[in-house]
Amino acid sequence: MPLREKITAGLKDAMRAKDATRLSTLRLINAAIKDKDIAARGEGAPDGVGEADVLAILGKMVKQRQESARAYEEGGRLELAEKEREEISVIEEFLPRQLDEDETAAAIDAAITTTGAESIRDMGKVMGALKKKYTGQMDFGSVGPAVRDRLS
Repeated sequence: MPLREKITAGLKDAMRAKDATRLSTLRLINAAIKDKDIAARGEGAPDGVGEADVLAILGKMVKQRQESARAYEEGGRLELAEKEREEISVIEEFLPRQLDEDETAAAIDAAITTTGAESIRDMGKVMGALKKKYTGQMDFGSVGPAVRDRLS
């Protein structure tokens, strides 16, 4: 089942269950996707965004909420931090399983091999290959330094 259909089905289930937190989070997800669709149509893509773009949107939403939760905790607003964590758990239901450290290292090695990367100048190629294949499955903020270390 495509990701958009899963999100829509989850939205309907949340409405039936009267789960306010889940419902509002899923509405935020739909709004973000529709916003990207409109932008993509303006750039000449009549069908809007694809699965990879939807995964990227969800990943970005998780990262934003993690940063917000951290800021709320530092400010002593634990109830708001908890709300952000609840939203993260709803969003993560629609993301693929995250790769562990060993799987991430293997993916980096495979990407370096397939792209033929030899130096730090080839880092863009490696990151592009990883993003194409593993969008939503790894944190590219932590993958970048690992790729840089391997290419140095």
